[in-house]
Amino acid sequence: MRMKATVLGMILIGLASVTAADETGLAGERHGTTTVDSAAVRDVQHRDALRYTVWYPAQAGSRETALTIGPPDAPLFDVGRAALDAPVAGTRLPTLLLSHGNGGSARMMGWLGTALARAGYLVIAVDHPGNNGADPMTLPGSVLSWLRADDLRAALAAVQADPVLGAHVDRSRLGVVGFSAGGYTALLAAGARPDLQRLLAFCRTHPDDGVCRPQQEAATHTMEARLAAAASPALAPWISHSDDARALPGVRAVFLLAPAIVQAFAPGQLSSLQLPVSIVLGDADKVAPPTSNGEAAQALIPGATLLRLAGVGHYDFLSTCTAAGVQRLPDLCTAATSTAGTHRRTVDAATGFFDAALREPHDNEPLHLR
Repeated sequence: MRMKATVLGMILIGLASVTAADETGLAGERHGTTTVDSAAVRDVQHRDALRYTVWYPAQAGSRETALTIGPPDAPLFDVGRAALDAPVAGTRLPTLLLSHGNGGSARMMGWLGTALARAGYLVIAVDHPGNNGADPMTLPGSVLSWLRADDLRAALAAVQADPVLGAHVDRSRLGVVGFSAGGYTALLAAGARPDLQRLLAFCRTHPDDGVCRPQQEAATHTMEARLAAAASPALAPWISHSDDARALPGVRAVFLLAPAIVQAFAPGQLSSLQLPVSIVLGDADKVAPPTSNGEAAQALIPGATLLRLAGVGHYDFLSTCTAAGVQRLPDLCTAATSTAGTHRRTVDAATGFFDAALREPHDNEPLHLR
C-alpha cells in the first residue's frame, strides 16, 4: 500500500537527461484521460476524470527521457526511462492492465511498466481516483475499493478507442498486474467477487493486521473512519453494490505483487478461479502480511505459483529511491536488500509468466522483442 499524498502530490515527469537509447528494447509512453462515473464520488474535487498511462515497445531510434517522482531539482524516486509519444513498434501487442497500491500511482509502478513494455507488452496503468498519490486521498477512495476494477475497464476501453494506440491492443491476449491493493483489484478483474462483511469481520478479529491498520499515506483513514463513511447516505448507493461481480471479459492471466485485502474474498471465490495466477511477495512484508494475503491466495487458487523473496519488505516494490528520497522518506526508502535485485527478479518473474500464459499456440518464441 502506497505513498504519502503530500509527497506524491509533487509528481512530475523528469524530462531532463535526454539520451539516445543504446539498447534493443525501447519503452514508449503516452498519457490519456477518460471518464468513469464513480470517480466523482471518490475524487476530492468530485471530478469524473480517470488518468491513465500507457507504456509500449517503441520504434528503434526513439529517444528516451528520465522518469522521476518529486521536485525536478531533487527527485525522490528514479522510475526509469521512456520515450514520450514515441511511435509504437509492432502491430497487435499482448496487453496488460496495471493497478497500483493504496496511495500510489501509475508513475510509481513505471519501473515495472516500462520493463514489460521493453519485453513486448502494451501496459495500461491508471491513477485510481481518490486513492492515488498525485491527488488528495479521500475516505471514499479508500472505502470503495472495488470500484478500482471499473477504472481498469474504463482505461482499457479508452485505449482501444485511441486513434494511435487502439490498433495495437490485443484483447485476445489480456493480462492483469496488481501491486498491494492493486492485487485485490486484479483478483476482482479475474472474476473473484468480494465480500465486504467478510473483510470487516476479519479486521474486527485481527485489528493489528497490516491491511486493517491505517496506512501511513492516509493515517486518518482508521477502521472507525472507514466504517462511518461506509454508513453515510452519500456512499449508500455504492455500498449496496460492494459485492457485485466486476470481472473483465477476456482476462487470461493475473500477476499479483505483494497482494493485499485478500481476506475480502471468500475461499470459494479464489478456489473457483480458472486462469493462471502468479504471486511474488517479500517475506518481510508488514503492510500486506504474506500469511493473510499472498500465501493465503496461493493456497486457495488452483495452480497458483508463489515466489517468496527473502528479506524484502512491502515498500521495496516502489520505484528506486534517490539519495534525496532516502533522506526525506526513510520509512519508505530503507531496504534490507537490494531494490535493484528485487525489481530484476520481479520483472523476470512477470515476463516469464506472461510469456507462457499469453503466448499463442503457434508461437514458438517468447513475446520479448529482441
